[in-house]
Amino acid sequence: MKAHDGLYIDGAWRPAAGRDVIEVVNPADEQVVGRVPAGDAQDVDTAVRAARAAFPAWAATPPAERAARLTALRDVLVARKDEIAETVTAELGSPLQFSQAVHASVPIAVAGSYAELAATHSFEEKVGNSTVLHEPVGVVGAITPWNYPLHQIVAKVAPALAAGCTVVLKPAEDTPLTAQLFAEAVHEAGVPAGVFNLVTGLGPVAGQALAEHPDVDLISFTGSTAVGRRIGAVAGAAVKRVALELGGKSANVILPSADLARAVGVGVANVMSNSGQTCSAWTRMLVHRDRYDEAVELAAAAAAKYGDRIGPVVNAKQQARVLGYIEKGVAEGARLVAGGPEAPRERGYFVSPTVLADVTPEMTVAQEEIFGPVLSVLRYEDEEDALRIANGTVYGLAGAVWAGEESEAVAFARRMDTGQVDINGGRFNPLAPFGGYKQSGVGRELGSHGLAEYLQTKSLQF
Repeated sequence: MKAHDGLYIDGAWRPAAGRDVIEVVNPADEQVVGRVPAGDAQDVDTAVRAARAAFPAWAATPPAERAARLTALRDVLVARKDEIAETVTAELGSPLQFSQAVHASVPIAVAGSYAELAATHSFEEKVGNSTVLHEPVGVVGAITPWNYPLHQIVAKVAPALAAGCTVVLKPAEDTPLTAQLFAEAVHEAGVPAGVFNLVTGLGPVAGQALAEHPDVDLISFTGSTAVGRRIGAVAGAAVKRVALELGGKSANVILPSADLARAVGVGVANVMSNSGQTCSAWTRMLVHRDRYDEAVELAAAAAAKYGDRIGPVVNAKQQARVLGYIEKGVAEGARLVAGGPEAPRERGYFVSPTVLADVTPEMTVAQEEIFGPVLSVLRYEDEEDALRIANGTVYGLAGAVWAGEESEAVAFARRMDTGQVDINGGRFNPLAPFGGYKQSGVGRELGSHGLAEYLQTKSLQF
């Protein structure tokens, strides 16, 4: 793992305008594992100019050739899979096995899916006496989070390149080494100079400069709802397109007919995955009152098994935030049945897998996104009560429903105000649209719906 001391702009590694650097810290042992440049507004401007200059040629490149570059990119990621996993583990603290199985593998599948879509998607269609053209939006500013550092990059950059857009990426400051590795892969894959550019830096500096830049046509952002609102306001002032994938407080609804042990076990695993740092995590478990006590016991036992199996949260600030939420939950009347608000280790930003019982819908831990390994278990009286609780937050990103019959679960899921629902443990689908209702965001990622975010339409009448 080697950190570059420059920014990847116009096909080469170039010095940043200033001398400021960002130290990358391994949250498992608090050791510095690398240093990268803190790019500023001048660097962003240089990158955007490169992307703008490269746009006409890349937009005119036949889709089959764009597909070939994406296929080459996927192949490079496959060849460097072990290095990707080791890099994510070093800067995010994720256990190596999870980094290999998820952080390195999922982006490869997504990159491959967009290589295929670039080759097969119809970029024009006949509608009556019109030909409708689907053309690239232009220069894309991609701002990505730290929790799934490579997946979030690929989920934005791959469809943008498939569409014919050029990109300036500003990755999270906690995980820039993975972004640098991705830039190396783009270069190795033969993507033309200027089509992809990387500016590492701080959100309030480089991120804001990218969102405000007049030559950026679309901002694709994944992160907190609060920051998403600010980006939306900036983009709105310039009538600039945005795609926002924001927060979540997803409900895992266990109907009375469900296999309780399986539903609880899978539900706990979902929340503990990636140390709870997943926007779509099912952090609210809803159980009928008649089975509630049994579910709480099962959840507490399941959470206890994750004590030594999950990594830390990303930094000291996030650790304090998560532990503070646990304290607040207990103060508001929740019952602690697993874990707790004390840091389990002297070194590293760890949080114990935590289960809070007797949580009521109005409690802070049932309304706000915690982004840590914390599960709230709520009871409901009947199906209508369960639906009211499930839909009773400002978020609507994901969720789950369990029932004895699939049709029963589907009927409930159809009434949930959320963008994606897993039925009886349904598997992740990299081709299915991902995104939220309400304050969970605007737009969709993955598959053909993700590609559409980077296209605009033109009608030719004959």
